[in-house]
Amino acid sequence: MKIKGFLVVFLGFLILSCSRNPVTGKRDFMLMTEGQEISLGKESDPSIVASFGLYNDPTIQKFINEKGNEMAKISHRPHLNYEFKVLDSPVVNAFAVPGGYVYFTRGILAHFNNEAEFSGVLGHEIGHITARHSAKQYSKQMISQVLFVGGLIVSEKFRQFAGAAQQGMGLLFLKFGRDHESESDKLGVEYSSEVGYDAHEMAHFFNTLSRLQSDSGSSIPDFLSTHPNPVDRNRKVGEMATATQKQFPNKSYKVNRDKYLNMIDGLIYGEDPKQGYVENNVFYHPELKFQFPVPTQWQLANSPSQVQIAPKDGKAAVVMMLSQEKTPRAAGQKFITDNKLVLIEQNSVNVNGLPAYVTMADYNPTQQGETPLRILSYFIQYNNLVYQFNCMAAKTDFNSYYREMQSVPKNFAKLTDQSKINKKPERIKIVTANKNATISQLLKDNGMSTAQQKTLLVLNGMNTNDQVKKGTLFKILERK
Repeated sequence: MKIKGFLVVFLGFLILSCSRNPVTGKRDFMLMTEGQEISLGKESDPSIVASFGLYNDPTIQKFINEKGNEMAKISHRPHLNYEFKVLDSPVVNAFAVPGGYVYFTRGILAHFNNEAEFSGVLGHEIGHITARHSAKQYSKQMISQVLFVGGLIVSEKFRQFAGAAQQGMGLLFLKFGRDHESESDKLGVEYSSEVGYDAHEMAHFFNTLSRLQSDSGSSIPDFLSTHPNPVDRNRKVGEMATATQKQFPNKSYKVNRDKYLNMIDGLIYGEDPKQGYVENNVFYHPELKFQFPVPTQWQLANSPSQVQIAPKDGKAAVVMMLSQEKTPRAAGQKFITDNKLVLIEQNSVNVNGLPAYVTMADYNPTQQGETPLRILSYFIQYNNLVYQFNCMAAKTDFNSYYREMQSVPKNFAKLTDQSKINKKPERIKIVTANKNATISQLLKDNGMSTAQQKTLLVLNGMNTNDQVKKGTLFKILERK
């Protein structure tokens, strides 16, 4: 097809691909239908739940269902079948998947100090769904690819479009631009105000997120990593809240601080030891009763499906997961075959009294731009399960990290120390101020350490010298 002819067809396609945005009423270029959005959400949800796990608290789940469905009904897309879930993760995050799926981590729930803050973030996430932001992102990516290669790729790309749902996890972590974020902030103010909450509290929560970012140094809360944060965002949200409330001067707006705090009393804060935890450079798993060392200065990310360990430079990684095979040898051979690796060596060994199988293999990429890898794998049998450790780095870097990587699976061992097995999680405890005092003094009076006090100032959304009146509820931490 000649370029001129392609452009005529392409422009016609653009016209046909425009659909009316349910929020703005304007026509947007869109390559994803509503049905495909819904399918994408359904495809993504099981992977998200498997990656994070669900936090089992019937009271909190009932709360987010009620508030979520109430807000969904007054949104611009009330006909969608919304689902609201709490993920068992300490990270501070909330996100939405196309088609009506909204997720809150217990980490972000711990940092809310009233229902109004929660409602503002809830409205923001529902706003991403109602304004079809993920679908727009997908469409922009698709059209840039089409324009880049001209007409040669059009038919092929759109033949493949039926498989869009498989890209769900990739879409989930696309960063929204500032325009989308501003629109969702506006919708968060609009939706939370319409259901009767004071949206100024949403602005206040952005201050909490900023403090988390500042206190963490180079790292930032996951919410901010997927939600770009303009410097004056909290100010803009506050101004929008004021403007909205001026339109309805006789309407009262609730905050519901005590009600929310009482609901999260007992919420697990931070890592839940039963899922595995690191202490003094050792990873312990109390339920599965195993342990292994973590190299000094390496970072660990733990999820229900796997444990990932990596140095800060990201040039190597150790990934631990369960194999579906019955024996270490079968697991090793399947791993080599499934990943089309070039086997260098293999051995049956013993790891701290446990039968194991070790392989060394290379991954030689077939596509340009991919990095050749060397992978040292341990397959260890323990309590009728086969634990798989893949220690990997680029071939050029492998020897530099070999000793540290190998130390992880080579020192895998049974966990028998009852003090490690019975370790309790930290939980949010809601207490009442017994006098007029600063929040710092009250935290100290309740036995909080210096490190805990620093954490709790952010958790309570307060500063060191903020005055607290007698009878006010606030958060402390307890191990229970």
